[in-house]
Amino acid sequence: ARRSLASPVVSGVLCPCGSPHGSAAESGGGGGGSAGSCGRSLCEASEQDRRLRTLFQKLDVNRDGALCIHDLAVGLGRLGLHRTELDLRKIVKAGDKDLDGQLDFEEFVHYLQDHEKKLRLVFKSLDKKNDGRIDAQEIVQSLRDLGVKISEQQAEKILKSMDKNGTMTIDWNEWRDYHLLHPVENIPEIILYWKHSTIFDVGENLTVPDEFTVEERQTGMWWRHLVAGGGAGAVSRTCTAPLDRLKVLMQVHASRSNNMCIIGGFTQMIREGGPRSLWRGNGINVLKIAPESAIKFMAYEQIKRFIGTDQEMLRIHERLLAGSLAGAIAQSSIYPMEVLKTRMALRKTGQYSGMLDCAKNILAKEGMSAFYKGYIPNMLGIIPYAGIDLAVYETLKNTWLQRYAVNSADPGVFVLLACGTISSTCGQLASYPLALVRTRMQAQASVEGAPEVTMRGLFKHILKTEGAFGLYRGLAPNFMKVIPAVSISYVVYENLKMTLGVDSR
Repeated sequence: ARRSLASPVVSGVLCPCGSPHGSAAESGGGGGGSAGSCGRSLCEASEQDRRLRTLFQKLDVNRDGALCIHDLAVGLGRLGLHRTELDLRKIVKAGDKDLDGQLDFEEFVHYLQDHEKKLRLVFKSLDKKNDGRIDAQEIVQSLRDLGVKISEQQAEKILKSMDKNGTMTIDWNEWRDYHLLHPVENIPEIILYWKHSTIFDVGENLTVPDEFTVEERQTGMWWRHLVAGGGAGAVSRTCTAPLDRLKVLMQVHASRSNNMCIIGGFTQMIREGGPRSLWRGNGINVLKIAPESAIKFMAYEQIKRFIGTDQEMLRIHERLLAGSLAGAIAQSSIYPMEVLKTRMALRKTGQYSGMLDCAKNILAKEGMSAFYKGYIPNMLGIIPYAGIDLAVYETLKNTWLQRYAVNSADPGVFVLLACGTISSTCGQLASYPLALVRTRMQAQASVEGAPEVTMRGLFKHILKTEGAFGLYRGLAPNFMKVIPAVSISYVVYENLKMTLGVDSR
């Protein structure tokens, strides 16, 4: 039977169970060690380290204690693994934590462990029959799921390139040996299961847009996801609108001398305008979902083309850059609607007959510039919100994938909701002072005879008169709406997905 030249090295580094250590049996030791998940004895730590260092030294051609692209090209070539320069750059980029353009031993080991975990998930997703082997039919079906159509003969050619024992099927060992030092790009299963900004709506559309698989793009499922997400956001915002209006009132009117509480705020709203007044400002808040989401998604896809490619997964900092720019473009386009939402939420009974009347009044009395009050703090708030939300969500996602993902990348409803809630809460907490200043600037322009306020001047005034706590007025109702908003948007999103004919996850 044919055998890969890299196989003895790879098999010496990783157990067949996929753990990053060899077995005592393989190293010639006795069977007295404790049993591992693979059923063999676990290696001693020193033996594991020796095997990893052996592979590292084989690849470290110039013996400088680090692997550069040239080292990998020559070292892997000697082992019979020929990779393109682009592949080698991706390997170094994925493992290079200190950004010095090469991998030291610690970075190399971390890359192997993380990469092998991803390979396990890909293998499990390809193994449709769940028998521990991949055959030609499963390859054909899996590639079709990704939007790539190939014949069974082409699938057999792919099999032959990895099949070492001539069985025309690939087991886990053969799969791992072939792909271990080959970069894995988008894992479609992770993209499918871990959507974030499309599903969860907490009233602020500042999150980085989700990625979509090739299949979702080619079959047009992406727009159905966006429609389902927009519908979920509309229901979620409507259900939590009373808390959102209370937040706006507390941001603008609460102070040391006027200490509004949650119950007192609701009582005051109902007394002034009846129960319906709890939903003031919700209409425009729902209406702006569609244009904002559409503009942001289109802008994100265009910006991605300048940073990477349609097929390639952007790194976190690249996604943050693309997402923040797309968010800024979308917010700039619909910002007058943000001002209208604040004015409608703050209006008194009978002040305006509707949204159009409100817009006409603002234009007539304050001019066009009033529609962009608070624009600068709003733009500045995008980066901390989107950045922290994305970083926390990706950290929680990767932690779960590394520790708990075994047979699938599907985290289940509870984990997904928990990750979405925590990341949204952290993002809001970081950007809240800017959001408060934005709201006050939007509102203050409506007060006749009020002096022109600047972002800097308003920050100073709040800190001087109310202290740092004044920058967090309305935070309690804002946080109270996160869990119901996330939960409602998830349930509605899943139901709308089924109605629109999107395949179940």
